[in-house]
Amino acid sequence: MTSVSEAGAADEVRRPLTATAVPPSERGATRIADRVVTKVAGQAAREALGQLPAEAQPPYAGVVVHRGVARIRMHLELDYPCDIGARCREVRQQVVERVVALVGMEVSEVAVQVERLHPAQAHGVAQGRTR
Repeated sequence: MTSVSEAGAADEVRRPLTATAVPPSERGATRIADRVVTKVAGQAAREALGQLPAEAQPPYAGVVVHRGVARIRMHLELDYPCDIGARCREVRQQVVERVVALVGMEVSEVAVQVERLHPAQAHGVAQGRTR
């Protein structure tokens, strides 16, 4: 046998919460930490650059988020010779696309700083000047 109080409690649990539900505009906000944006930007730069020389450090990012808008500074090393401007443009584009897609945050700026150039080693060719 069930008592009246147990049956009443069961009814309360089964009732939908529509009358007391909080409207979406008052539910709060999700805050994404700067370090999450930093990791996404770094991974996106690695994707854009592809294979790097063995001695190169992986790209890393510095991020400042203000009012939901990210400003990103990428630091990377490239092989040389290459089209440095095109490689930096690819990195910028990939970083913006991935941050917007994965984090849902607007990106106002992506500054790319090339820290070091690594000369491409030609197999079987002596290094030095030719005349």
